[in-house]
Amino acid sequence: MSITKRRLVIKSFHMNRVELGDNFRIKDNTLTIGSEYFKNCSYNKDIIKQIDIDIIKPNQHDKHVNNILDFIPISVKCLGNLGEGITHTLTGVYVMLTCASEAGEQMSEFGSSDGNLKEQVYFGRSGTPSANDYILHFDVLLKGNLLGERRFPMQAHKSCDNFIQEIRYKLKQLDSKYADEVHEYVENKASTNKKIVIVKQVAGQGAMHDNIILPNEPSGVTGGKSIIDMGNVPIILSPNEYRDGAIRAMT
Repeated sequence: MSITKRRLVIKSFHMNRVELGDNFRIKDNTLTIGSEYFKNCSYNKDIIKQIDIDIIKPNQHDKHVNNILDFIPISVKCLGNLGEGITHTLTGVYVMLTCASEAGEQMSEFGSSDGNLKEQVYFGRSGTPSANDYILHFDVLLKGNLLGERRFPMQAHKSCDNFIQEIRYKLKQLDSKYADEVHEYVENKASTNKKIVIVKQVAGQGAMHDNIILPNEPSGVTGGKSIIDMGNVPIILSPNEYRDGAIRAMT
């Protein structure tokens, strides 16, 4: 019986503090966001009017936000491709992407989550931060009334992904031996064993929101394939690819 093994190691670094500063930096369990980023960053100015970043401290959720497109973990591949090798990830801080148009309409399709953050999010569940986590609030304002095509929310996702990439550069440089937690996942594929399949259905109606498969970075956008553009055909992923952020669900 032949056995093939594939190993994924996820090393987490916990952030006790998130603050603004001159440059992006991760040091002493503190994440610093470069305050000058939005003066120099590039984004599609034909679609996006303005981008704002706000640091929401733990348990300070009594504030109005636009429609929430996603909560995004901050992770980076240090070795190998998605589903194998080594991944660094931050805990204690997550990115929240929100979006609306300057005309006052929310970027939503079947109902909007805009409103008071503490009333719109069930914290501490799968897919949401803990109430004790920091939130990097990335708010995108689109020009005019650009809401009805999926390329508009996609620009918001891409701009946010570019922002997260600045943090990923610093996260990748951290010495693995200082990780707060290390989790190892080994896939054993025996040629004689029965195959077990879990089916996860994600939306791909092609109206406004998309879903990205196998991006370059965990839970990223760049390099990924649109399930809509692929015709919503079935995709086979390994358990470790799924663990490593192979699906970026935008619905």
